[in-house]
Amino acid sequence: MKNTKLSSVYLFVVFVLLYLPIFYLIYYSFNAAGTMNQFDGFTLEHYTALAEDTRLLTIALDTVRVALISSLAATVIGTMGAIGIYFSRKRRTQGLLMSLNNILLVSPDVIIGASFLLLFTLVGFRLGFYSVLFSHIAFSIPIVVLMVLPRLEEMNPHMITAARDLGASQWQVLKEIILPSISSGILAGFFMAFTYSIDDFAVTFFVTGNGFATLSVEIYSRARQGVSLEINALSTILFLVAMAIVVGYYFIQKQQRTRKKILAVDPTNHEKAVMP
Repeated sequence: MKNTKLSSVYLFVVFVLLYLPIFYLIYYSFNAAGTMNQFDGFTLEHYTALAEDTRLLTIALDTVRVALISSLAATVIGTMGAIGIYFSRKRRTQGLLMSLNNILLVSPDVIIGASFLLLFTLVGFRLGFYSVLFSHIAFSIPIVVLMVLPRLEEMNPHMITAARDLGASQWQVLKEIILPSISSGILAGFFMAFTYSIDDFAVTFFVTGNGFATLSVEIYSRARQGVSLEINALSTILFLVAMAIVVGYYFIQKQQRTRKKILAVDPTNHEKAVMP
């Protein structure tokens, strides 16, 4: 009982330390004084200024565009990669592939960014939108693999065997059995890749070029010139969007769990039919 109370207090302190700076930032986005030193009244002028800042809005749209395209591409490639790793016949090959995947996960962003910069420079690739896009796809793939593989491990292998015995093609097995079974992992991988892309600074800082920037790089360059509450307003909007994505993902996961429970109770469940 005592340990439970201590753990609750510990979690409370951790969440306060994590969320207090965010709420502090949101609170001062409505400050009429224009600084973060003293609150001098409520105003929406910083949000109005943000709406009139066409450069910042364009950068925000470009950031979302890169995140969407890169996360979609990484989800497709990462899902296929996870399936390939799972169905590798040799354990040594599986271990090698997982090790290579995990190395990319734990590698510092500075090293990854510098490596991409060196690669693009050597091949003469112009830095800009596509260099950022390709880099984001590359560092998002290992994240998707890590999200999808546990769902493959939980999948019932007898379903695949039964489908093949009934004459199903490889495409039918993939479409009708494997993908539906790992859909929650695919969705989690997409959201994680999207979040990492939106949030990334180090890799993007190395591979972005003149005429193109993401929000993280733009906010960094503006912050060096002085604190602007317009950045607070933008950060508030991004935080609310992130919260909406998390809530949406929660309800999607809840719906999928409810569906699984219904299938588990249903005696016509195909999974039960092929269990030995």
